[in-house]
Amino acid sequence: QVQLVESGGGLVQSGGSLRLSCGASLRIWRLYTMGWWRQFPGQQRELVASITTSGDTTYGNSAKGRTTISRHSDDNVNHTVILHMDSLKPEDTAVYYCNAHHPDHKMADYNYWGPGTSVTVSS
Repeated sequence: QVQLVESGGGLVQSGGSLRLSCGASLRIWRLYTMGWWRQFPGQQRELVASITTSGDTTYGNSAKGRTTISRHSDDNVNHTVILHMDSLKPEDTAVYYCNAHHPDHKMADYNYWGPGTSVTVSS
């Protein structure tokens, strides 16, 4: 069962902007910290940005100052987390993953990953 649905990404011009959307169930959206991570070939995933259920945000060093993350719920139907990144550089080329994380690690489903969406920034 698909828990996180990602959209956005693709080919972006250097200096341009990126908008990634992650859709989740109401349960996940209400209870989990959600965020976006990215992975470069041969490297571990790194945090881009995350947002808690109360709206507190954390940004990775590479994203600070040019990235915003926000939560949205549309009439209790669509529950999304949006990542917006400006001033893209070729070094931002990576696969971006949506993540939902619950602080209670005793839960069987405390962590979810989306399938990933590829972002390529052309110079």
